[in-house]
Amino acid sequence: MSEIIDKVAWILIREGRVLGARSQGKDTYYFPGGKRESGETDAETLIREVKEEVSVDIIPDTAIEFGIYEAPAHGKAEGIQVKMTCFTAGYTGELSPAAEIAELAWLAYEDRERVSAVSRIIFDQLHEMKLLD
Repeated sequence: MSEIIDKVAWILIREGRVLGARSQGKDTYYFPGGKRESGETDAETLIREVKEEVSVDIIPDTAIEFGIYEAPAHGKAEGIQVKMTCFTAGYTGELSPAAEIAELAWLAYEDRERVSAVSRIIFDQLHEMKLLD
């Protein structure tokens, strides 16, 4: 049986680009978010992780589920999958990298090869929906 890493992620789109975060020492971008802590809801995980990584506060009643995606986990052993529940949501505050985040970037569809396998599925969907340039 394969192991599943359960994550929650934030999809923020601005002017045809999506917000990506890159951790210190890594070359791959991903959507801000992370793993839930014991007993947390998706919304609680989203709010906590986004605050920890990009310094902004998600406005809870604006969080809308965008979709659930699954793919092989980037940089992990074969058979390990990541399941990512994605949300769009409004926020307050100034976006800036925090904790282990080295850099934030506004990614276009042409940056698809710079993101993890699960993120590529989402990039394809955003592109098909004409939300990503």
